[in-house]
Amino acid sequence: MDTDIGVRTWSAHAKINLALHVTGRRPDGYHLIESLAVFTRFGDRVEIALADSDDFTVSGRYAPTVPLDASNLVLKARDALRRAAGPQRTPPVAIRLEKNLPVASGVGGGSSDAAAVLRGLAETWALDLDGVELARIGLSLGADVPMCLAAKPLVARGIGDELSMVPDFSTLGLVLVNPGTPVSTAEIFNALSKRDNEGLPPLPRIIDFHSLRNWLEVTRNDLEPAALAIQPAIGRALSWLNKAGSGFSRMSGSGATCFGLFETGNVAKRAAAEIRTRQPDWFVAATRSIASEGADGQN
Repeated sequence: MDTDIGVRTWSAHAKINLALHVTGRRPDGYHLIESLAVFTRFGDRVEIALADSDDFTVSGRYAPTVPLDASNLVLKARDALRRAAGPQRTPPVAIRLEKNLPVASGVGGGSSDAAAVLRGLAETWALDLDGVELARIGLSLGADVPMCLAAKPLVARGIGDELSMVPDFSTLGLVLVNPGTPVSTAEIFNALSKRDNEGLPPLPRIIDFHSLRNWLEVTRNDLEPAALAIQPAIGRALSWLNKAGSGFSRMSGSGATCFGLFETGNVAKRAAAEIRTRQPDWFVAATRSIASEGADGQN
């Protein structure tokens, strides 16, 4: 929490789709998925304080790419929660977003920012809302927001709104790499050649680095081939992860961010330093995933 009086900070964790299978398409155009997702300790940060009037500012490496108008999910989340609770209970707030994640990069940055704002404003405004109600509001903002509210290892089905928490899921060492090429999710989905793929196989009974890597080898990201065709730089990001010793590498979401799985956080840090030296203009971050409740968080 921030030390300034009245200002508190909430984390907006990056969402990593370890596997993402596209299993169908609804009549309204929404795609059906099955995805194993984890959330990383690295991400954006949201500061909130009560104020005389509403205010929204952005700082951080990727601040110049963030819209400041009503199209921003941060402001949409604020306004949706205000509508749900009523203006009498939701006085003006100053919100500052520290944008550390690339925009349109396949790690749910905007959705995670919205989730952090919903959590933060519910506390700041002392609203008596349970997780189900917050998730309902979150879903109105986007299919990824409910899972970003959960921010623990999970399997998402449906359009991403049917969530099953995964127990006994320990911390993973990860390196995230983005070659600086924004990717349109809609463009990637439109480029899919097949939309009725089989779902995820059963998860390992015991999930650790080795069992998870073996499981990932028989899963897919069904968006990756289309993304590679549209943005060849994604292939270079995967190649650099493999050169740096990743145990398993894949694109997350609709790209262009790719992840490498490493046996420990320290090994991940060394790999990230190596890639950063060779590609100083890329986004490169070593991080750890957030463990499930009661799981061993050490790695």
